[in-house]
Amino acid sequence: MQAVLISGGGIAGPVLAYWLHRHGFAPTVVERAPGPRPGGQAVDIRGVALDVIERMGLLEPAQHVRTRMRGMSVLAPDGHEIERSTETAWSSGRLDTDDIELLREDLVRMVYDHTLADVEYLFGNSITALDENENGVHVDFAHGASRTFDLVIGADGLRSTVRRLVFGPEDHFAHHLGSYLSVFSADNFLSLDHWQLWLRDGDAGFCIMPVRDNTELRIAFGFESPPLAGHLRDTGALRQHVAGRLAALTWEGARLAEAARNAPDFYCDAMAQIRMDRWSLGRVALLGDAGWCPSPLSGQGTSLALVGAHVLADCLARAHGDHHAAYARYEHRMRPFVTLNQSLATENPGGPPAEASLTHAKNALRLDT
Repeated sequence: MQAVLISGGGIAGPVLAYWLHRHGFAPTVVERAPGPRPGGQAVDIRGVALDVIERMGLLEPAQHVRTRMRGMSVLAPDGHEIERSTETAWSSGRLDTDDIELLREDLVRMVYDHTLADVEYLFGNSITALDENENGVHVDFAHGASRTFDLVIGADGLRSTVRRLVFGPEDHFAHHLGSYLSVFSADNFLSLDHWQLWLRDGDAGFCIMPVRDNTELRIAFGFESPPLAGHLRDTGALRQHVAGRLAALTWEGARLAEAARNAPDFYCDAMAQIRMDRWSLGRVALLGDAGWCPSPLSGQGTSLALVGAHVLADCLARAHGDHHAAYARYEHRMRPFVTLNQSLATENPGGPPAEASLTHAKNALRLDT
């Protein structure tokens, strides 16, 4: 039984662990956070990714906790409505499709609960060094004894530690898309009822949607910016920077800024894509945002993570211990799908991709090949 260490306890890592266990591997997931991470934006499960969660037995639970928007309004900078729709919501697309929009934290918790009995989780820990030899990969951790694994998978996001340790500095692969995204929660001080708001004011804008039966708002605020200076990259400085940008908005700026300052789940990072010539080296491979982050602008990060985890586990199972062959097949199957979905992020700057483009991209891979 091959032992596989997966760095990252978000979505891609635990889903990979599920499928690896099903195929007879022994997966361990290491995650820096003390437990499954709360917060985050609403995410989408689309196209072939729906097949993945159905095969996991999670389709019905995901449908149960999905968002249930009735529509959306587009607002002018002063807050008056200039457009509305009861057929589509820009965060999720057409409201009459089988695609599922749900909160990221709900999906993370769902997958974690589904895998807890079969997967070893190391929370509050992280990888500090990787040393590959003929017997496996010797791994040093921030806490606890070193261990050796047959394979290591980096599913640790845009700022991947595994990618940095094995492939080199982040700036070799990260392509800044000219903006930042902040996501945080607040009380429903706008009294929204299953209805989302979109507004753009100069070089900044937001999407606000009610969640948790309209008791809470999830706010996604984006602003144009070149890469921020190093001193602005820690969470405290970013929070103050975002609050300042929000305060400058014409409509509801003060209340949004105050919400950002007080949010327990504040998040902010660059809109960026990871583009690499290869996703594996030796016994180590990358999965999800660590290898191919499409950016939230694509709307396909979660679906790519789900599909990639299924494909990688399938390739490893079919290779019967030959990880070189498995990783080669994994890249051959996933790269066209990733490239197509990454292109969604840049197709329509400032707005969502065309419906036809998204429909094609989300279905452009077969699981059983």
